[in-house]
Amino acid sequence: MIRTLLSTVALGATLAAPAAALDLSEMSEAERTAFRAEVRAYLLDNPEVIFEAVAVMEERQASLQAANDGDLIADNAAALFEDDQSWVGGNPDGDITIVEFLDYRCGYCRKAFPEVSELVQSDGNIRLIVKEFPILGEGSVLSSRFAIATRQVAGDDAYKQVHDALITFKGEFNEVTLSRLADSLGLEAAPILAQMDSPEVTAVIQANHALGAKMDISGTPSFVMGNQMIRGYVPLGGMQEIVADERG
Repeated sequence: MIRTLLSTVALGATLAAPAAALDLSEMSEAERTAFRAEVRAYLLDNPEVIFEAVAVMEERQASLQAANDGDLIADNAAALFEDDQSWVGGNPDGDITIVEFLDYRCGYCRKAFPEVSELVQSDGNIRLIVKEFPILGEGSVLSSRFAIATRQVAGDDAYKQVHDALITFKGEFNEVTLSRLADSLGLEAAPILAQMDSPEVTAVIQANHALGAKMDISGTPSFVMGNQMIRGYVPLGGMQEIVADERG
């Protein structure tokens, strides 16, 4: 029995083996002691087995996560892809839709910004949806409120201007800096600032946070790319690979 169980470990399948195959309760105390000693000696001589077992476990966890994410995307498809309160850019008829949850104060969102822009522009067949997802404090909330209010007051083109300016802005977000930002873009600041604390703006942020909770999103940037969830920053090459994979 000891040799059989040790063979299981030697094949790197410890984590995948049926519970009964490793039931030490069927052994005597002497057999258990001998088994543990033999396994320890084997693993010390062949430490790569541990990494093989960990790799198997991580692969299975990734598969389970992907399946769960696919279910989450399907269950929340309307809120993700058909929300008329979120800005839509890129190709509105694109064969791949990317949904980005972002915070304007997030360093990795800022890092991803030019790469997402390059992906959308160079591909030409991607529909991009931006979900305002402020999670990093009052400055994040103010900037998101300003962006949402801009769209509600001045439309999609103005939102895109503001979005691009906010994600590259250096400094603190407050009413003074946001008013100056609007002026620099040729927008009328007063009605946008007046709209920022409106129930309509609050409703958008609350809906996005509720959707994020359903999607198991706790950080930014997070992406839905076709039928895949990406939680965290991915460089341009990685995004291109995901898009190619989605297209099959």
